Amino acid sequence: MTDSATTTPAPGTEAQYPWSARLEQRIRAIPIRWRIFAIAALNTTVVLLLGALIWDGARVLTGAWNELRAARQADRLLVSIDSESVRLQSLIHRYFNQPQPHLITEIEARRQKLLDLLRTRAALEPTFAGSVSGLTNVTERFLAGFEELRKVRDEISRTYEREVLSPARDMAGLYAIIEGATKERDALIWPALSKSRESYSAALVAANGYYLSLASQSSDDAHRHIATIERTVPVMLDLADNDLQRGALRALGQRSVEMATGLNNLAGSFATQTRLLRESVDGNQTGMTNALDRLSALVRSREERAQERFDTALADVYWQVALVALAFLGLIIAIGVAIASSIRRPLSELKVAMQAIVSGDYDRRVRGVKAPDEIGEMARAVEVFRGNAVARRRAEDDLRTSKERAESTLADLRDTQRSLIEAEKLAALGGLVAGVAHEVNNPVGISLTVASSLARRCDAFADELAGGQLRRSRLDDFISGNREAAKQLVHNLERAGELIQSFKQVAVDRSHEQRRQFDMREATDQIVASLRPALKRIDVDLMIRIPEGIAFDSYPGAYGQVLTNLMLNATKHGFADGRSGTIVIEARPVPVAGDRIELLFADDGAGMSDDTRRRAFDPFFTTRRNEGGTGLGLHIVYNIIRRRLGGSIDLISSPGAGTRFRIILPLSAPREEATAPSLTLTDTNG
Repeated sequence: MTDSATTTPAPGTEAQYPWSARLEQRIRAIPIRWRIFAIAALNTTVVLLLGALIWDGARVLTGAWNELRAARQADRLLVSIDSESVRLQSLIHRYFNQPQPHLITEIEARRQKLLDLLRTRAALEPTFAGSVSGLTNVTERFLAGFEELRKVRDEISRTYEREVLSPARDMAGLYAIIEGATKERDALIWPALSKSRESYSAALVAANGYYLSLASQSSDDAHRHIATIERTVPVMLDLADNDLQRGALRALGQRSVEMATGLNNLAGSFATQTRLLRESVDGNQTGMTNALDRLSALVRSREERAQERFDTALADVYWQVALVALAFLGLIIAIGVAIASSIRRPLSELKVAMQAIVSGDYDRRVRGVKAPDEIGEMARAVEVFRGNAVARRRAEDDLRTSKERAESTLADLRDTQRSLIEAEKLAALGGLVAGVAHEVNNPVGISLTVASSLARRCDAFADELAGGQLRRSRLDDFISGNREAAKQLVHNLERAGELIQSFKQVAVDRSHEQRRQFDMREATDQIVASLRPALKRIDVDLMIRIPEGIAFDSYPGAYGQVLTNLMLNATKHGFADGRSGTIVIEARPVPVAGDRIELLFADDGAGMSDDTRRRAFDPFFTTRRNEGGTGLGLHIVYNIIRRRLGGSIDLISSPGAGTRFRIILPLSAPREEATAPSLTLTDTNG
C-alpha cells in the first residue's frame, strides 16, 4: 500500500474512465481554496447576469406593483370605512337598547375615527375623487341622526323619571299612609288594599321591564295593573274608616292616572326613537353602504387592470431569468461534480483511516500523505495523530497499571481506618474497665480490712475464752463489734456487686451489639456508674433528667458507646485544665413524633470555635493530637446514631458558652444499618 494510490488512479481506472481520471488528477494539482474560488467566481458571474435581468424587469414590476398596491390600499380603506360604520351602527343600537356610559365613549371614538378616515385618507385617494364629499355628507347625516336620537333618549329618561317613577314613589308613600291609618288588622279595607298593593308592585316591575327591554308585553302588564289600582280605589273609599284614609286614597287614584299617562308618553318617545333608528341611522347607513359599493366596484376594476399588468411583467422576467439560470446551472453542476469528486474521494479515504484509528487499528497507515493539496496536509496530520494514538495507548496501559496499584492502596487505607475505629472503641472499653476496677477496689479493700480486723478480734476472743477470763461486758463488746463489722462488710460488698453488675451489663452490651428491649433511664444509670471514676478526677456535677418508663427496642451497646464517647469528649476538651462546671443529660418525647425521643447532652465547658464545630464529626480531626487524641470519638458517635440507631444529631457550640448535642432517637431502631447522610451543624451565641 503506497501513497501514490491517492494521487494517481487505481489500476484499471484510467483505462475504464480515462477522461475523468485525468481530469481529477489535474484538479487535485490545484489547491482546494482555488477550486472553491473558481466555483464562487462562476456563481458570481451568474448572479451578476441574473441581477441585471432582474433589475431591468424590476423597473416594470415596480410600476405595476405600485399601481396594484395603490388599488389594494384603496380597497382596504373602503373596508375600514365600511367596518367602522357597521361597528358604529351596532354600538348605537346597543346604546339605545342598554344605555351605558362606556358605550357613549366608544361611540364618540368610532365617530371621530370614521370622520378622520373620510376627511384625511379618503380625500387623498385619487380613485375617490368626486365621491368623498357625497360619502361625507351621508356620514354626517348618519351621525346627526345619532345626536337626535340621544336627545330623544334623554327625553325618555326624563319622562320615565318624572312621569313614571315619581308617581310610583308617591304611591308607595300613600300606601304606607293608608296602612298606618288602618289600626285594626281585621278591617274591611284590608283585602282590597292588599290587592291594590300587589297590583302596584306588579305595575312597577312591568314598567321597569318595559323601560329596560322595550317589551310590549311589559307595557300591557303595567297598564293592566294600574287599571286594577284605579278600580280598587273607589271600593277602598267606601270601606275607609277615617278622613286620612280617604284623602290618601283620592291622591292614590290621581297618582295612578299620572303613572298611566307617563307610560303612554314613554311609549310615544320609544316610538319616536324606533323611527329615528330606522330612518336616520339605518337609512343613512344604507346610503353609506350603497356609496361604498359603487366606490368598491371602481377600485376592483382598477385592481384587476393593475394585476394583469403585473402578471405580464412577472412572466416576462421569469422566462428570461429561467433560461439564463438553466444554461449556467448545467455548467455549474459539471464543474461542481468534478471539484466535489476531487475532494470527496480523498476525504472518504481519510474517513476510513480515522475509523480504523478509532476502532483501535493503529497499524493501518494513512494513504495520500504525499498529495500537494490541503487534503494531503490533513492526511499527514492524521498520520501524526495515529502515531500519537499509539503512544497514548502505551501511556494508558501504564496509567491503568498505576490505577490498579492506587485502588489496592486505597483498600488498604480503608481497612486501616476500620481497624483504627475498632481500636478506638476497644480503647474506650479498656478505659471503662480500668475505671471500674479502680472503683471496685475501694469497697473490696475496705471489706478486706474489716475482715482482717474481725479475724484478729475473733482470735483474741478465743484466747480469752480458753483462759477462763471472759466477762459479760467483754462478750457484749465482741458481739456489738462483730455486728458493726458485718454491716460494713455487707455494705461494701453490695457496693462492689452493684458496680460489677453494671459493668457486666455494659460490657456485654458493648461487645455483642445485641438488639434487645431496655429502659433508657436504667441503661443510662449503668453507663454513668461505669464512668464515675473518670468524673471524680474533675470538678463537674452530673445531672440526669431522664424519666422512667422510656422503653427502647434498640442496641444498648451502641447507645452506651454514644454516651461514653460524649462523656469522655466533655471531660477531655470541655473541662480541661481544672475547669469546673455541669453536665446535663436530659430526655423527653418529641412533640410532633410520639415514636421518637429527644436526648440532650449539654455542658457549660470551654465550647468550640467555628472551625472546630464545623469539623467536629470529621474522622481523625482532633485539637489534642499532641496529647494522644485520635479524632475518632465524635466520628464514631455520628456513625452509630445515624447508621445503627437510625437517629440524627445536631451540634450547637460557641467559644466559652459550652457545647450542646441534640440527638433524636427512634424508640425502635432500624433492622439494617443505613448510609449516614450529611452532618447538621448549628451556630449560636450560647
